[in-house]
Amino acid sequence: MTRKHSFFKPFIGLVAFSLLAASSVLAHGGEKHDKKKAEPAKVVTIDTAAHASHPASDTIVAQQPVPAASEHTEAHEHTPSEVHASLSDFPNTHPLIVHFPIMLLMVAAAVLLVNIKFLRKELDWVATVATLIGFGTAYLAANYNHPHTSGLSAHAQLVLDQHDLYAEWTVYLGAVGVVVQLLSQFLFKGKRWSVAVAALVLTGSAYAVSMAGHYGAQLVHIEGVGPQGKFLEEHHH
Repeated sequence: MTRKHSFFKPFIGLVAFSLLAASSVLAHGGEKHDKKKAEPAKVVTIDTAAHASHPASDTIVAQQPVPAASEHTEAHEHTPSEVHASLSDFPNTHPLIVHFPIMLLMVAAAVLLVNIKFLRKELDWVATVATLIGFGTAYLAANYNHPHTSGLSAHAQLVLDQHDLYAEWTVYLGAVGVVVQLLSQFLFKGKRWSVAVAALVLTGSAYAVSMAGHYGAQLVHIEGVGPQGKFLEEHHH
């Protein structure tokens, strides 16, 4: 037993050493093997014949990203004057004016409805100023800045007809609203019934302008009439 034990002891030690060595290589994920494979990649072999036939191929590839970076830089070099469009850049100035009556006629109607209860002179003045400016800008948008169209589809033409119908009612009721409001404020001295009549008329005008705005938005965003001058004639009046 002693001889056999002495015989196998070096053999067992050799096996244990081999297992430890193998485990250390596996634990490092074969880094030594990868290093040996990667080292030859550092050696550059130049084929003079291939280099002579294609002398600038590597240089062209390296320089490709440079123009893209310069274009990206140039895209952000806009000055405020270039961003802000002038009036002459618009195909038609109707969109620049039409938002005033949409806002002001609604404000005038809301203020007068509130003033039926409170009967405040300050609110009466706010309603009068809003009515005057709202009617004036509505008249300009409907008569002098209304865009003329061409080449519309049948459905888009129906939408435009509804827009124009409500725009006309906005102007008519706005004109009546101006007269009634001025009479209510200066002739009837803000009587409750006169304020109520003015509020009723201007509420009708506010409804008409809101519907005109709805059909106008439908023309632009659904029918595609107006953006970048599409389906518009080439003039500003």
